[in-house]
Amino acid sequence: MRRRHLLLATAAAGFIRPALAAPPPVALELFTSEGCSSCPPADALLGELAHRPGVVALAWHVDYWNGLGWRDPYATPFATARQEAYAKRLGDDVYTPALVVNGAAIVVGSDRPAIASAVARGPATTIPVALRRDAGGVMAEIGAMADPVSALLVAFDPMRSTAVGAGENSGRRLAEYNIVRDANLLGTWQGAPRRVPLPPIPAGRGAALLLQAADLRVVGAAVLPPAEDASKV
Repeated sequence: MRRRHLLLATAAAGFIRPALAAPPPVALELFTSEGCSSCPPADALLGELAHRPGVVALAWHVDYWNGLGWRDPYATPFATARQEAYAKRLGDDVYTPALVVNGAAIVVGSDRPAIASAVARGPATTIPVALRRDAGGVMAEIGAMADPVSALLVAFDPMRSTAVGAGENSGRRLAEYNIVRDANLLGTWQGAPRRVPLPPIPAGRGAALLLQAADLRVVGAAVLPPAEDASKV
C-alpha cells in the first residue's frame, strides 16, 4: 500500500496544463558516500525511484567520509554544504544516507516507508517547470513566481559502477545513480513566466533544474535525461 501511494504521489508532471490533473513532481535529494557501508541500499532505492514518472532524483556525494579510509571520487564540498544547510533549516542531524524530500523533510535514504510518508505529507511543488532541447541547446520553461526563487541547474551521471578499494565498502563494486557532477546557481527570479536558455549539458549527462524558496523548499523541479548523442545537447 505504501509503495502504491508513493507511485501515485509522484506521477508524471511537466508543464502543468489545466486539462491534465497530474500530481506535481517530487524532488528527492540523497546525501551519500562510497565510504559509508549503510549507503548502498539507499543508492539502489534512489536508482529505482529515479525511473518513476514525476520524480527528480539526485545523489549528492558528501566529502566528510573522505578521511575515513576511502576517498569518494564524486564527493564535493558543495554537496556537504548543501546537506548542512538543509539540516540547519530543518533542525536535523547531518548523516548518511539522508534523503531530503522537496527541501522540506529529511529521512533515512534507505527507508522506503519514511520516504513515502514524507512525499504524502508534502508540501508539494507549485511552480510549473520543464526542460527541453532545441536547436539552440537546452531551454527552461518556468511558470509564474509570486515570490523570489533561486534556480539551481545540476548535471548528473545517470549511472556509475565503482570498485571500492578501502574503507567500509572495501572489496565491493558499487552501482550508483544520478550522481551530481556539476551544480550551477543561475540566480534569483520572480514574476511572469519565462523561457531561459541554459548552459550546455555535457554529452552523456542528464540535467535537473530546482527552484527553491528562501526557506530551501523546492517549489519547482524538472529533469532532462541525457541526449541520445552529443549533437542534441
